Amino acid sequence: AHGPRPQPALLPFPQDLLLAAAFVSDAQYNRNIPFKTSPEAVRLYYLYNHWIMRTATYFFIFLNLSLAVFEEPAVYPLPFLVTSLVEVLCLLVFFGRLVHFAKVTLRNVFWKDTKNICIMVAILLSLTDLTICGVLRIYNVRSIRWSRIVRPIFLINFAESRQIRRAFRSIRNTLPEITYVFLLFMFSLLMFSLMALKLFGERNLQTAEGMPYFKNYLEIVFDLYVLVTAANSPDVMMPAFDFSSWYALFFIAFVIVNTYIFMSLFLAVVYNNYKKHLKNEIRKLAYMKHRKMIEAFNLLKEEEGAQFVVREARWKQLVKLVAPDTSNSHRELLLRISDDEQKGFIDKKSFVQLADLLNIQVITLKIRSHPLGQWMPRVYKSAASRFLRSMVRHRGFVWTYDIIILINAIFIALDEETPYISYAEWVFLALYIAEILLKVYTYEPRAFFGKNQFWNWFDTLIIFAALTATILNTTLKSTTKYNSQQILDIVFILRVLRLIRIVDSVQRFRVIMNTLINIVPTMLTFGGLTLVVYCIFAIIGMELFYGKIQFFPANSNAPHALECGNPALKDSLFARGKYCKNNFNNFASSFIVLMELTVVNQWHDILCGGSVTVQAAKLYFIAFHIVMVIIIVNIFVSFILEAFFVEYSLEKSEVETAIEQKIQELGMGVQEDELQDEQLLDNMESAEHDLEGEGETKPQSKGLVFKIASKRYRTVDALLQRMFEAEIPLEDEGPSFEEILNLSPATAVPSNLTSESAA
Repeated sequence: AHGPRPQPALLPFPQDLLLAAAFVSDAQYNRNIPFKTSPEAVRLYYLYNHWIMRTATYFFIFLNLSLAVFEEPAVYPLPFLVTSLVEVLCLLVFFGRLVHFAKVTLRNVFWKDTKNICIMVAILLSLTDLTICGVLRIYNVRSIRWSRIVRPIFLINFAESRQIRRAFRSIRNTLPEITYVFLLFMFSLLMFSLMALKLFGERNLQTAEGMPYFKNYLEIVFDLYVLVTAANSPDVMMPAFDFSSWYALFFIAFVIVNTYIFMSLFLAVVYNNYKKHLKNEIRKLAYMKHRKMIEAFNLLKEEEGAQFVVREARWKQLVKLVAPDTSNSHRELLLRISDDEQKGFIDKKSFVQLADLLNIQVITLKIRSHPLGQWMPRVYKSAASRFLRSMVRHRGFVWTYDIIILINAIFIALDEETPYISYAEWVFLALYIAEILLKVYTYEPRAFFGKNQFWNWFDTLIIFAALTATILNTTLKSTTKYNSQQILDIVFILRVLRLIRIVDSVQRFRVIMNTLINIVPTMLTFGGLTLVVYCIFAIIGMELFYGKIQFFPANSNAPHALECGNPALKDSLFARGKYCKNNFNNFASSFIVLMELTVVNQWHDILCGGSVTVQAAKLYFIAFHIVMVIIIVNIFVSFILEAFFVEYSLEKSEVETAIEQKIQELGMGVQEDELQDEQLLDNMESAEHDLEGEGETKPQSKGLVFKIASKRYRTVDALLQRMFEAEIPLEDEGPSFEEILNLSPATAVPSNLTSESAA
C-alpha cells in the first residue's frame, strides 16, 4: 500500500471518467463501499476518501480515546467542562462523518450496515451519559462514566478501520471452535482440581506463607489455572513435593496435558480457523477488485472491430486522475505494458490489470555521471581511480567491513578504561569514515544518498554522530574534570548500533528483516485491536479497583504504607513484592498493569492486589487473560506464521514479470543488486504533473532506467491476495457485489454469473 496521493481537480473531467477512476481507486486500495453513481455523490465520494478527511477522522478518534487520561481518575486532571466540550466536538465530527457517508451510499445499504447503527448508538449513549453526569455534578453526586467503554466502537466501526474490523471478524469466526477446546480444557482443569483436593486436602499441608494448602476447591481451580501459564511454577508444587516426591508426577501430568497439549491445541485451532477465514476475506477482496475493474472498463469501453477496448487517450486521463503523482515516463511505461503492440487502445484483459500495475512500486532512475568525472575527468578516469572504484564495488570490500564490524563488537565489549582499547575506537572510526568517503567517491553521491538507500543513510548518520560524540567526550575529559555520563551513554549506544548493519549482509537475515518490515502494517492493525481491548478493560478496571491500592514513596510514614494503603494486603505477595504502583488509579497505570498481565509472568501476584475487595474480582483478570493471551496473542502468532510461509514461498507475480520484461525490452532496466552503479540517481521527485499535451509526450528513454521496488515493501495481505487473484479468469466478469459480500469459506464461487452494479 502506498501513502495518500494528491487529489486531482475534478471539474475538467467527464462524469464517466470520474466514476471509472473511483472504481479503479477502490480496486487499488481494496475499498468496498457501494457508493451512488450520481455526479454529486461521486464528487462527495472523492471528498470522503481524501487523505485529509481520513486523517482528521483518526485524529478525533484518538483524541476521544485519550480523554480518559484527563478525566477522573486522571493522570493529568482537566476541568469537567473542558473534557466535556472536547468530547462533544468529537461526537459532532463523528456524526458529520456519518452523514457524509450516508450521502454517498444508497439508503437501504446505509441502514442495513451494522457499523453505522453502532456508531449512531455510541453517539447517543455518549451524549446521554455526558448529560446525566453533568446534571449530577451540579448536585455534587459522583457518577460512573459508563459510556467511556463504548468509545473504542468509533475506532472499530468507521469505514477507514476495515483492517481492525477484519481482525475482529477473525476472532468472531474463530470463537465457536475455540469454545469447544476451551470447554474440554475446563473439564480437564476441574478434574485435576478435584483430584488435587482428594490427594492433598486431608494432608494438613501448608504453603510457604503458612496458609492451608489445597483445602478450598475454587482456590485449587485458580491455582492450577495459573500453573497452566507457568507463572506460579514450581511454587505451587513444592508443599506436595516436599511431603512426597511421588506427588511430582501429578503436577508433571497436569503440565503435559494442560500447558503443552491444550495450549498448543488452542494455537492450532486458532491458526487453522484464522487462516481459513483470512483466505475467505482475501478472496472477497480479490473478487471485489476484479468486479470494480470490470465496472470501470464498461464505463470507458468503445467498440473496436469484434471487441470492446479503452482508447489510449482515455486510459492516460484515467491514470492521471487515479495516480496524479505518477511521472510521465512512468505512465508511458505502464501504457507500453498495457498496449504491448502499440495499437492505440487497451483491451479488457490488460485494463483489468491496471490496479495491480499501479500498486507495484516502480522506481524511476535517471542516469547521471559522477561530479568528479566532470570536474576532474583525467584524474577520475585514470587507471588508479578505476582500480580503486572496482575494488570498492567488489563483494570482498563488503566482506572486509563485515569482519571489521565483528572485531569492533569484541572491542566494544572490552574494558573502555584500557588505553589501547580507547585508541582502537579512533582506528575503527577512521576505517568507517574511509569506507563512506570511498563509496561516495565510487558511486554518484545523489544516488548513494537516494530516498531508498536506507543503509547508506543509517551508516553515515551513525558514524558521524559517534565521531561528534567521541570528540566532544574526549575534549571534555582533557580540558576539564567534568565527565558527562550522558555523552558516554550516547557514544556507547551509537557504537552498538553500528552492529545492526551486518544484518543486511546475510541473506537469511534479510529474509527475516523483509518479513518483519512486511508485517508492520498488520502489526499496526493488531496494535489497534490491542488498544481496543486495553481501553475496555482499563475503564472497567478503574471502576472496579480505583483507590483500593495506593503507592507511597520508600521513606513514607503513612499508615499502611507497607501494605499499599490497604490492610487486607498485609503480608501478601503483592505487598512484599513492592507492587504498589501496579494499580488501577488512572488510565496510564491501568495500561501498564494490563501490559504486565499480557506478559503473564507473576500475573497471579498482580491479581492478588486487584482482588483484595472480593474473590469474584479474579474473574476480571481471568477474562482478560482468555481474551488477550489465549485468543488475540494466538491470532497474532498465527499471522506471523502465515507471513513467514508467504515470504519464504515468494515468487514474482505475472504483472511484475510483465513490467520487468517490458523494462528490459525498452533497454531501460536495472536489477536490484546492480543499483550501486555510479551513474544511477533516484529521480522520483522530478515527476511531471501536467495533463495537457500528454497525448504527444513520449518517454525520453535516454538517461532513464526503471526497477521494481524491493520485496521488502510488499505487504503480506497483497501477497495473499495475489494468490487468489490467480484463480480468477481475467475475461470472466465474476459474481456481483452482493454475492461477493455473502461469500463464506465453504462457498464455491460460480464463474458464470453476470454483472450487477451495486449502484
